[in-house]
Amino acid sequence: MAGKRKTRVGVLFGGRSGEHEISLRSALTVMSGMDPGKYEIVPIGIGRDGRWYLPSDAIAMLKEATPKLRALGRGGTPVSLLPHPEGRALVTTPTRNGRAPVASGKRKPSLPGPLDVVFPVLHGTYGEDGTVQGLLELAGIPYVGAGVLGSAVGMDKDLQKRLLRDAGIPVVRYFSVGRADADGVPELARRIAGELGYPVFVKPNALGSSIGINRVKAPAELTAALEDAFQYDRKVLVEAACEGRELECAVLGNDRPEASIPGEVIVKGHEFYSYDSKYVDAEGSETRIPADVPSAVSDRVRALSVASFKALSLRGMARVDFLLNRDLSEIYVNEVNTIPGFTNISMYPKLWQATGLPLAKLIDRLIELALEDHRERSRLKFTYQPGR
Repeated sequence: MAGKRKTRVGVLFGGRSGEHEISLRSALTVMSGMDPGKYEIVPIGIGRDGRWYLPSDAIAMLKEATPKLRALGRGGTPVSLLPHPEGRALVTTPTRNGRAPVASGKRKPSLPGPLDVVFPVLHGTYGEDGTVQGLLELAGIPYVGAGVLGSAVGMDKDLQKRLLRDAGIPVVRYFSVGRADADGVPELARRIAGELGYPVFVKPNALGSSIGINRVKAPAELTAALEDAFQYDRKVLVEAACEGRELECAVLGNDRPEASIPGEVIVKGHEFYSYDSKYVDAEGSETRIPADVPSAVSDRVRALSVASFKALSLRGMARVDFLLNRDLSEIYVNEVNTIPGFTNISMYPKLWQATGLPLAKLIDRLIELALEDHRERSRLKFTYQPGR
């Protein structure tokens, strides 16, 4: 009797965002945690140029990557995902000379059959913002994580904070500033920062991994911080500082989400939890799981995490980041990440490991949730015929 067919999982990584390298690191962790007895892994790389690739040696290439991780896009077979709900398959795309690529030996490249589910391990623009999720919806493929709306809102820090605030969830005071407003009224940002009180944090509206974020201690530093943030987005946030402690909590589920135990990020030798302290300086930060806080604070963080997940209409997974003042009397949701990191230092898998769900089981559960959500949405009607 033939064995049960493995679930074919497309792992989508790389991308055009500033978080390209982090995505590659996360993909390595996700693929290493997949049970080869259950899953047929189909690695799908997206180069910095936006081309999709299905290299036969994608996994080996990732494992051999340098510490900075080489960008994908060299060699391999360019592929595309057609937005057709009955296909669910990758197809080869023409090269610059207009011909479809062929593998060595002049044979047509071998492509996997229809994908059962896609695990997007894409961070930032064109991956975490609802764009890829929309493509997968059109193609009718189940996928891990939040849908189009939840992903878009989760990426847009300004809209995210507005929804959280309207739901009664505490966020720090902040203002959003558009490029045109900043150019047209040069004193606007200075006036905003003065109202919030220094230090303030200036950050791109829709980016992660602390890219483009600066802690501004005085008015003289504000212009440079704005220019840095505006490199990555046309809208930036100027936020009041809440300096004390930083906690993170992982959420898992669809209609009945659950929160992990909270963990704490402890920054060393840096002013805040910056990109360098996360990924460049090996001694720049450490994590403490569980966080050393009173049980009442831990319970409050978990409750706010689930409430935030629901307020933003999320599915599957999210990591909720918190800012607390030093005496723990104030707790604010800093931001919600719909595709949290899965690197070897990332909190999301570590938090679930400490809560009793190891990486392999966590990945199983995320794939189950994706298939469950797709089944439920497939029952909905998309046409209307009067009288029926």
